[in-house]
Amino acid sequence: MTKSGSMSGKVALVTGAGSGLGKAMAAKFADAGARVIVNDMRDAGQRVADEIGGAFMKADLSSMGETRELCKRALDAEGRVDVLVNNAGYQHMSPVDEFPDEVWARMVQVMLVAPFQLTKYLLPEMKSAGWGRIINISSIHGLVASPFKSAYIAAKHGLVGLTKTTAIEVGEHGVTVNAICPGFSRTPLVEAQVADQARLNDMTEEQVETDIMLAGAAIKKLIEPEEIASLAFFLASDDARSITGATYAIDAGWTAR
Repeated sequence: MTKSGSMSGKVALVTGAGSGLGKAMAAKFADAGARVIVNDMRDAGQRVADEIGGAFMKADLSSMGETRELCKRALDAEGRVDVLVNNAGYQHMSPVDEFPDEVWARMVQVMLVAPFQLTKYLLPEMKSAGWGRIINISSIHGLVASPFKSAYIAAKHGLVGLTKTTAIEVGEHGVTVNAICPGFSRTPLVEAQVADQARLNDMTEEQVETDIMLAGAAIKKLIEPEEIASLAFFLASDDARSITGATYAIDAGWTAR
């Protein structure tokens, strides 16, 4: 059993864990005693792994082959993965009729096809063990849309659907599957967007946060990565053993309107 506050003896794989939300979640699981596999396409993942006492497995999830190989390497190294956190992602903005085909397809591969592959190849060991947790990091844009983000929104909506379908299929095997839909969080990706918007609109970064990014939010503050890590940790605990197929918005009230 994995009680709240302990992940001792469990193996967790967190994708896109070189910074931001992934780094916070990897650290949270490691602090609770889990053996954490840090995945990232950048060498920053090695630094995170060193900091938390985990293992770094470099892989570019835009490649179906590298994604399959990541599964094989994880299973060869640890024998199983108990907790899978599908977190890797990135953003590109363009109108639909101008969106480059290759960029669109690559984004969907990273944020939807790769999570499917990881789920597919790691599920058999979870089912055999009678215990597993899959946590998909979607987005508020997995629930609602904004202009110029068609690839990101299509992938994140699809990830919510994958969450629900997989949950129905594997519930009888002791495996739960849930999605977290964060709002704007204090990550390097969002902070870079804030800085760009500040330059383009001749505004301070604080004005960009409150007047543009958080205009629709009830709480005018960026969400801290540790808040999302705490929710992911709860969903991985046995306290959440009856929660599956659920979608949790943690967005400061952004989607409440």
